[in-house]
Amino acid sequence: MILWIVAATLAALAQVVDLNGRAADPLKTAPGVVANVLVFTTTDCPISNRYAPEIKRLAAQFRDRGVRFSLVYPVPGDTSAIVRKHLAAFAYELPAVRDTKQELVRMTGVTVTPEVAVIDPRGRVIYRGRIDDRWVDFGKDRPAPTTRDLENALDAVVGGKPVAVAETRAVGCILSDFLK
Repeated sequence: MILWIVAATLAALAQVVDLNGRAADPLKTAPGVVANVLVFTTTDCPISNRYAPEIKRLAAQFRDRGVRFSLVYPVPGDTSAIVRKHLAAFAYELPAVRDTKQELVRMTGVTVTPEVAVIDPRGRVIYRGRIDDRWVDFGKDRPAPTTRDLENALDAVVGGKPVAVAETRAVGCILSDFLK
């Protein structure tokens, strides 16, 4: 089980900004929110981009059940203009933030894109890892997933149950390659 606690405050996340350059806190508590899902992505990761339809499907499926999704762009070269083009190209209507100093990356422990972190209202990472098991390894995928890890975790959360599998290995573009 993941025991990390995300102490997310605007002061601690000084470099997390919205697309207008203003400080943003995608983990800010709000009435009715049972979990925040941070979807770490980059504009040029082919695996991340292939997951856009699934991310949008899950966000729509859980929106009215108290789950808030945010896209997190941790690569410094993904400027606001580039991110806006990416959002338009993939028809994303989710909030997006730029994690310019990789503060959310460090807080959650993600290592690749796409990778997700589900955080409860107390700031605990209750699931971290892959969206599903479609990607077996880099360059090797299945026609369809056999396990929908993020969906299973969110079903548990909205059902008031513990997440059965709190951590999985995500396959994707390695963040350290971008963070120099």
